[in-house]
Amino acid sequence: MPTAERNDPYRAHNFRIEIDGLTVGAFSEVSGLVADGDAADYREGTDRVNSVRKLPSLRKYPNITFKRGYTQNRELWSWYRNIANGLADRRNGAIILMDEARNDVLRWNFVNAWPNKIEGPSLNASNNEVAMESMELVHEGLEIEL
Repeated sequence: MPTAERNDPYRAHNFRIEIDGLTVGAFSEVSGLVADGDAADYREGTDRVNSVRKLPSLRKYPNITFKRGYTQNRELWSWYRNIANGLADRRNGAIILMDEARNDVLRWNFVNAWPNKIEGPSLNASNNEVAMESMELVHEGLEIEL
């Protein structure tokens, strides 16, 4: 008989989105929560070992992609239009993972984001699927908050 408390992983379907100044938070899919970086090769002439050292270099953050069912809400398209018209409309936000009781458990914060790509639905008269739209956000940083 186990004596330790059970520690189940969180399910990927309980999440919400917060973006400064936007009321839209209902998305069906989010991807791109990635932080990556380059390594810089370095070697001094006095190094005894005949190999290079690896030093941390620039951090990179791929675009975050959001998908949702198409609705009457046009806030994402308005934000995209601001960027397309040359307005500096960068916003901060978060993707929040929740447990089964809908309590926040993990939070990925992104900074200085703006929509680089927005895509309307693919329409097909012979299927019965929900019309989906997607948006790619470019951002300058991602950190996890426990």
